[in-house]
Amino acid sequence: MESQRIARAEGKCSRQKGWWREGKDELASHSMTTEVWTSTRGRISEATRITLQKASEEDNRKDTPSFGSEDLEEIHRSGTEARLLGIYKFPGSVYATDGSNDRGVMGAGFFKLDEQRGGCCQLGRGVEGNSSNRAELGAACLALEDSKKQQDRKPVILLSDSACFLSSSQKWTGEGKSPSMYGNPDADIMRDIVQFLRERIDQGLLTMIIKIRPIGETL
Repeated sequence: MESQRIARAEGKCSRQKGWWREGKDELASHSMTTEVWTSTRGRISEATRITLQKASEEDNRKDTPSFGSEDLEEIHRSGTEARLLGIYKFPGSVYATDGSNDRGVMGAGFFKLDEQRGGCCQLGRGVEGNSSNRAELGAACLALEDSKKQQDRKPVILLSDSACFLSSSQKWTGEGKSPSMYGNPDADIMRDIVQFLRERIDQGLLTMIIKIRPIGETL
């Protein structure tokens, strides 16, 4: 059977080796040229060929979240933890948050499901202390700050894969709870989180924080 090449590029269009073990979303080129071949008997539109060429030329460092409507994509999402919890149909804002701590460099970010956009930042300096929990707190704080800027009074769900974030935030939320933050290494970020949450409570706005598994979840 004869074949034909329809795309060729040297972009970062492959996942890092062993990405599924740690849930990493970094992309790589692996020092190889990517080529897409198809049978000459097949029919492929020019628009599809251009899309494949652009995807092969991609040079982003990380994989961009994609929520398509193809049958296989819907089937995959139907079995995820978020879908089983009804999060995709939540009548408000859904923020998926995550933090990273790579050799002392902390990053924090979020993805807003209903608007298909995100935000991220580098979190402080390593000499000030670093931990994975601090990065997770930073991501949650970033999402709550974004929700405040929207001023749309929507209920909010924060998704996090960090059990430490949930357990640490519970100390300062809830009726009758007001322990001191003295000695807490992440007190600067936690104060902002508590302030954002209290403002939402005073306005009668629902805020839910849900723990999801770190690997295998689309969000």
